[in-house]
Amino acid sequence: MSTKPDELNQRIGARVRIERERLGWSLTDLAARSGVSRAMVHKVERGDCSPTATLLARLSGAFELSMSELIARAEMREGRLLRKAGQPVWVDPQSGYVRRHVSPASDMPLDLVHITLPPGAAVPMPAAAYVSRRQLIWALSGSLVFIEGDTRHALDEGDCLELGPPADCVFSNETATDCTYAVAVLKSA
Repeated sequence: MSTKPDELNQRIGARVRIERERLGWSLTDLAARSGVSRAMVHKVERGDCSPTATLLARLSGAFELSMSELIARAEMREGRLLRKAGQPVWVDPQSGYVRRHVSPASDMPLDLVHITLPPGAAVPMPAAAYVSRRQLIWALSGSLVFIEGDTRHALDEGDCLELGPPADCVFSNETATDCTYAVAVLKSA
């Protein structure tokens, strides 16, 4: 059975604290490295807020993790099979973006994530979310506009894009219907 959103926010917050403490960082250190205010980091760690995708990307980037890795560490157990009912689902409270972690937690160097982006939604991601990892975006249905730095990519169903060097990015659905896409993240070695 999948975790309720409030429970997942609590687990994500606990994982942020564990990652911060593992590195010997104070709240102030993490705030400085991520560009997220100390007060907001504290709220996330306590599970007192529903962090946005952009905020989670900044925090995970500071840890040199992908957002997928951070959420997987918060939610999943090791194993080769991860059934759909057990896949962590997280909803961005700002855009309504629905993120489902598809791949099992393992030592395999790849994470798969399924995203549903509502009509008119745009989700900015900082360059820090892409440092030291390679990613592919595969449009499954609808149309996705991916802005990578100064470059605009329009992806239609079936199109696949390899991300370039780290840059501030925006995932955008400029249509009147949902857009679904998969992100494949090659974990850092």
